[in-house]
Amino acid sequence: MTIDSQTTVHHLTHPKYRADIDGLRAIAVLSVVGFHAFPKWIPGGFVGVDIFFIISGFLISGIIFGNLEKNSFSYSEFYARRIKRIFPALLLVLFSSYVFGWYVLLSNEYAQFGKHMAAGASFISNFILWNEAGYFDNMSDLKPLLHLWSLAIEEQFYIVWPLLLGLIWKRKLNFLTLTITIAAISFSFNIFIANTNPTADFYSPFSRFWELMLGGTLAYLTLHKPQHLPKKPNWQAIRIYFYRCRLIAG
Repeated sequence: MTIDSQTTVHHLTHPKYRADIDGLRAIAVLSVVGFHAFPKWIPGGFVGVDIFFIISGFLISGIIFGNLEKNSFSYSEFYARRIKRIFPALLLVLFSSYVFGWYVLLSNEYAQFGKHMAAGASFISNFILWNEAGYFDNMSDLKPLLHLWSLAIEEQFYIVWPLLLGLIWKRKLNFLTLTITIAAISFSFNIFIANTNPTADFYSPFSRFWELMLGGTLAYLTLHKPQHLPKKPNWQAIRIYFYRCRLIAG
């Protein structure tokens, strides 16, 4: 079924494999791992998470833009692909952590872990962790599933973004205008609460969506205005990384 509910069956088309994006992912992973292992040596390594958001926005937006414009977008196939891609690894992590936590966590810690496990499976970890943050909260070392906050934000994006773009496409509005508008609103919100409520700034999807929208903007330019981008794919990836680093530093 396509977005127009026609009887013709279409399959989602995906962009060709890009080694430069895998290389950028590797840099992002190493940055995050380095930050957690050697925080004094790599104090800005957390930027790797932000890079992942931009990559996700770029890849997913490119798939949706291209298929909507070809009238071949299928919500069921899109969400089925996301489930097949994410759930096997997620279930393995949840089960392994459940077993390990049984032996190493105290009863109150394990009870909290159960809540985090449910939140991780339903992709609301960021909201649960945001609500828990405070003076009496457990240390982050005692939260085995803390890292699922970023997956929750990505999944919230995957749920909302295709529906919104489908509506925009039916109304024949411009994708780029929508993407830049959301990015501007989200970035403004991010700046507004960065100092007043840093916990909300960290966990809220509203202060993170601008990063995904940055990737979406790059996806649109790649499809329709490639002349505004560097000619070499590797330079595009490097440019994304250092642009995001400058934003974090600033």
